[in-house]
Amino acid sequence: MIVNYGTVTTDRFSMDYCSFGRGSRILVIIPGLNVQSVMPLAAVIAEAYGILTEDFRIYVLDRRKNPPKTYRVSDMARDTAEALASLNIRKADVFGTSQGGMIAMELATEYPEPVNSVILGSSSAYVSDSDFEIFDRWIGLANSGDVKKLFLTLAEDIYPKESFEDMKELLLKSAESVTDEDLARFVILAEGMRGFDVRDKLSRVKIPALVIGSTDDRVFAPDSSEKIASCMKNSRDCRLYMYDAFGHVPYDFAPDFKERMLDFLKTQK
Repeated sequence: MIVNYGTVTTDRFSMDYCSFGRGSRILVIIPGLNVQSVMPLAAVIAEAYGILTEDFRIYVLDRRKNPPKTYRVSDMARDTAEALASLNIRKADVFGTSQGGMIAMELATEYPEPVNSVILGSSSAYVSDSDFEIFDRWIGLANSGDVKKLFLTLAEDIYPKESFEDMKELLLKSAESVTDEDLARFVILAEGMRGFDVRDKLSRVKIPALVIGSTDDRVFAPDSSEKIASCMKNSRDCRLYMYDAFGHVPYDFAPDFKERMLDFLKTQK
């Protein structure tokens, strides 16, 4: 599959993206928090979402380069909206995972014009101080420069338990390419979730929404997806689906996740 790479450049920031697929509709994917850019994984992502490429032209947006020291989720959403405008994307279905889901919720409430529908994978509408303890642990490891322990801790917290052992060697190999700049950016992006709360704003969302979580999520409380759906009481078509496995990343491990996405998207024109 052909994958195209590009960079959105505005007066305020630059943001990398990739695109693939040949469909007439546009799907924007906003990934979750990562230590490094997801752009080197673009070919893998394109293969994973191959089932959607007949119907959609898919754009995967990274976070901006060189973010300021204080960079809230609301700022990430503002920059994402500006990137969509720069790409001349006037109407798109938006799929956000984890922190990407938070950005998608901000888009749907504060910059709704280009958003046709939202899919929220393993996300949360609210991050309390106790919720943030897991991110504080990651931030501490990043600040200490212990990259290997950071990668292993992230994986143990995020991946299904049965997959963690199989991935250890690959994770440790990936950690070798992490730079000090990567770690500093990771800390800024993670800190941006502190105090996040869009619960009251979600009642504004009238567009269709698919909310998917997992009952064994160890990053956000298992009922976080249910709470998002309950806040979207004015959506004209809000659907909730909960997996019983796959940890924080059913969008990577559940074999029917992309089919579930496609079934939902085909009903949203």
